Amino acid sequence: MLSKIMSCGLMGLSGYPVVVEADIAAGMPAYETVGLPGTAVRESKERVRAAIKNSGFAYPQQRITINLAPADLKKDGPIYDLAIAIGLLCASGQAAQPDETSAFLGELSLDGQLRGVAGALPMAISAKESGIKRLFIAAVNADEAAYVDGIEVYPVETLSQLVAHLSGEQQITPLPTHVYQPDEAAYCAHDMAHIRGQQHARRALEIAAAGGHNILFIGPPGSGKTMLARAVPGILPELTFEEALEITKIHSVCGLSAGGLITARPFRSPHHTMSTAALTGGGHRVLPGEISLAHGGVLFLDELPEFKRQALEALRQPLEDRQVSIARANATLTYPADIMLIAAMNPCPCGNYGSDKPCRCSPREIRQYLSRISGPLLDRIDIHIGMNSVTYGELTDGAPGESSREIRARVNAARRIQQKRYAGTGIYTNAALSAEMLNTYCGLDDACNALMQRAYQTLGLSPRGMARVRKVARTIADLDGEENIGVKHLAEALQYRTPDGRYWG
Repeated sequence: MLSKIMSCGLMGLSGYPVVVEADIAAGMPAYETVGLPGTAVRESKERVRAAIKNSGFAYPQQRITINLAPADLKKDGPIYDLAIAIGLLCASGQAAQPDETSAFLGELSLDGQLRGVAGALPMAISAKESGIKRLFIAAVNADEAAYVDGIEVYPVETLSQLVAHLSGEQQITPLPTHVYQPDEAAYCAHDMAHIRGQQHARRALEIAAAGGHNILFIGPPGSGKTMLARAVPGILPELTFEEALEITKIHSVCGLSAGGLITARPFRSPHHTMSTAALTGGGHRVLPGEISLAHGGVLFLDELPEFKRQALEALRQPLEDRQVSIARANATLTYPADIMLIAAMNPCPCGNYGSDKPCRCSPREIRQYLSRISGPLLDRIDIHIGMNSVTYGELTDGAPGESSREIRARVNAARRIQQKRYAGTGIYTNAALSAEMLNTYCGLDDACNALMQRAYQTLGLSPRGMARVRKVARTIADLDGEENIGVKHLAEALQYRTPDGRYWG
């Protein structure tokens, strides 16, 4: 007897419909899985057998063939356990056959309990787009899938519970479609009011947050570089529902969504010992890397020169294109990487070069240390800030600085201006402007052109560097609420562009 059960597969961030065909025929007991199954899919034979028996059903002692269609796409993971089990029970007459608008996702434990799977949200979106109306999924994944409007999500605890539901003996209540609420508390963990001094760096960080610009802090240890970076989520705008869905899809594929929608902008701070594949993505399953996990938020690289040179150079293309393409023999996948890069570094191995403390490093050691950051990578960082040590008076001054809430209000106002300006273009921040859009949205008058010409010749800016100066100037004008870029905006942007002459000059 033959049974067909709908399920879903996953390729990158996109799901696709999979038909699980279960055939039970007369003959010697045997079990065969076809349709390009991976190791985890082939091992489902033992999980399904034990789950069926331990749930109180009879396991068919005949020739069993499981086909996963389409057969030309590789199937990986334990996603299909539940669909295979239901298919076998339907083919053996122990469960009612569901219709073709119902899909089943979940990993089975040996006692028939359902475990969660990675990628529940993108597969739920794919199921809806392919005409599925009911999705039966492990209860731990149900909250995540319930944010997809237009599909009924049924949280399933056990195999026996699902069979009772299909036969009408026991009803599983579908979850209501969840309403998105941004997580306000997540933005208050590190307040800018706790950072004393460094007014120049605080201003630069506000500009970077308002326009989505990359920023580099360079200065001695203890000058506040890490504190400034960790305070950035508190001044970034709240996630929109569309952004939250896209970010959760990425985290869901990696199994990091914790069963619900991600409601705060990600802040990723990987250790400098990480590999290139961990940073950009890859591996056996070609999963997203840290740069994609930071999509829509912040990627913080502390101790920048300590990262492997190959890993840092791999950032160049994603920073320019705001996506990363990973090519393998069996597939080429593209993951989004629209991030705000914050990098922090010391000016030398001992950290004191250029400060009021004595430096123990030789000129050769300092040059070698700074040369770990290549010119092309440095050119892709919009804002460079040289920092000095905080004085005792600044630390003990009782007057706190502006709070994150106050700064965030100005950032939100600037972002709203950008959203209105770029409506319908697919662009949301000034930092994401393409070269073709610069003259349209970042036009310069005669006075600004004269200043830019002098800076281009004097400071040795590259064409890319000049374009990034114009984008930063556009953000400064937005913070001031001005429609056109003025000389004062361009002058401030140029001040942030050129690294401190103590380090690179």
